Amino acid sequence: MLCLVIDDDMDDQEIFELAIRETGKNCSCLFAGSGEEGLQLLEQEPLPDYIFLDLNMPRVNGLQCLEAIRRKDNLQRVPVIIYSTSSQQVYINKAMLLGATAFITKPSSIAGLSGLLNHFFDRL
Repeated sequence: MLCLVIDDDMDDQEIFELAIRETGKNCSCLFAGSGEEGLQLLEQEPLPDYIFLDLNMPRVNGLQCLEAIRRKDNLQRVPVIIYSTSSQQVYINKAMLLGATAFITKPSSIAGLSGLLNHFFDRL
């Protein structure tokens, strides 16, 4: 299984990687530090099985990145989970309208994130 994590916060990337390990799943992660970098990685093979996307990034934010992802035919079936510190309903609604599979607020612990990841890996 391959996950692409698009997040400009290096600490959050590290936490995500630790949480993935804690799930016990055979999963590799690619990390992109910006929306632009994430979109570039999605031009290459192999395509990820899951995309985790932060909202608050400079230049190309998460909603813009999501919109670009959903315009690509080869990415229509790839689950895109918005993974953000924001829990404002306006952003959740916009993300879901643009084609997000789910919207999760970044948990404060590795164990909390690991539990959410297992939920997605077991159901999507």
